[in-house]
Amino acid sequence: MDIRVLGSGPPDPFLSAADLFETEFSLDLPVRVHVREDPDERTWAGHYPDHHVLNISRQAATSAMARELALHELAHMARYEESHPSHVQKTEEALFLALAGRSVERRKLAHCYQIANHMKDIYADDLTLSVAPAEKLVCFFESQLAAAVSDRPPAPRPDSRRISPAADPEITAVNAAFALALCERHDLLTSDHRLYDLAHAAADDAPQVGLERFKSHFASLVDDPTESDYRKALVDVTREYCIREQQAAD
Repeated sequence: MDIRVLGSGPPDPFLSAADLFETEFSLDLPVRVHVREDPDERTWAGHYPDHHVLNISRQAATSAMARELALHELAHMARYEESHPSHVQKTEEALFLALAGRSVERRKLAHCYQIANHMKDIYADDLTLSVAPAEKLVCFFESQLAAAVSDRPPAPRPDSRRISPAADPEITAVNAAFALALCERHDLLTSDHRLYDLAHAAADDAPQVGLERFKSHFASLVDDPTESDYRKALVDVTREYCIREQQAAD
């Protein structure tokens, strides 16, 4: 695999991730790693006709999760190269089908994109978890969910509007469902794992979001979907979040 770290980022985590990934998979296009100064940028992959770009913040590139984050993005690149529907189908088209004729607040629409990213992550991590130990990923989910649950906003007065930047309870509940679905998909949890307690706490904060329903949506994603299968799955989960939830609130 041709992987190059541009700038002053540490090369070892990325070279190690490439070596591990190549034990089972390969990439046809070269990978360029761009280490960014903005800590909020985290990691994401970009795809171009003749190369991939792995964007990562310096904070993430020097963290204990650096190799695992790089490995995850290499898996996204592999899914893109194989033209997996989750990685080549346009999210906007599925959201238009799901929400045509309905008014959706901007916050909820942003959440829909995050849910679509979770579905992509399921398929990427099906690859990463076949070559890498899962302990760090489970700990990462646990710490992220614990932070989000503890950051939930206080119950507002009837005449107030929430202006706090605290974690949004609704998408936190969906994130919890995603974490459980991925972990259960790969048999990573014991029945008494703390992640279950955290997920149920998140669900209690957003009772209109069905934790089990969303977990089922994520867990039931088939290994090798057709474009139609994947589009339907994305449409269904979007409607679940934006329409059924709205009906329950009404």
